[in-house]
Amino acid sequence: MSLTLKSKLAVTVAALGTAAGVAGLGTFGTFTDTTSASTPVDSGVVDINVGATGASTNRLTIAAVDIVPGDTMQRGFTLINASTDDLASITLSSSASTSSLLDTDATNGLQMVVEKCSIAWVEAGISPAFTYTCLGTTSTVLASRAVIGSALSLSNLGSTTAGATDNLRMTLTLPSTADNTFQNRASTVAFTFTATQRAATNK
Repeated sequence: MSLTLKSKLAVTVAALGTAAGVAGLGTFGTFTDTTSASTPVDSGVVDINVGATGASTNRLTIAAVDIVPGDTMQRGFTLINASTDDLASITLSSSASTSSLLDTDATNGLQMVVEKCSIAWVEAGISPAFTYTCLGTTSTVLASRAVIGSALSLSNLGSTTAGATDNLRMTLTLPSTADNTFQNRASTVAFTFTATQRAATNK
């Protein structure tokens, strides 16, 4: 049976009333609260340095000339850890921008040793023929080996500790076994120290 017009109006009004009631449910107020906090974060710095060039803290840039088999070249320098934290390691790499038998012959060419003094080395001699004496304790940082190498591990360094400095002496030697083929040769060797951050930890 069909609805009368009056019945239809009643149903429509009832439906509208229900919809308005549902909509009205979202109009009531609610209590809320928020809080916040901020965490400052800054990153550290890995910074390894050799002492001032030309001073007794860095003689590595001073050339040695007219060397012959059996000669040694001593160069003092400091290694400074200016990092904000301790380091896991420091390595040494060396390469020749000007190359010759002096650096390519691993047996008869230049040999390198790095040593540490527990206090500052006492420097003597006239440039470039410097010599160094340790009045403290001497330890080996890099045992004798060919002058060219990559990522060579260095031991007995205090400069892995943030803010620490090592007093080092590098000695280069042309072995007495170098023959006439080494005459009138020239090499320029660059030394690069690489510092590696400490192991990651919980901060």
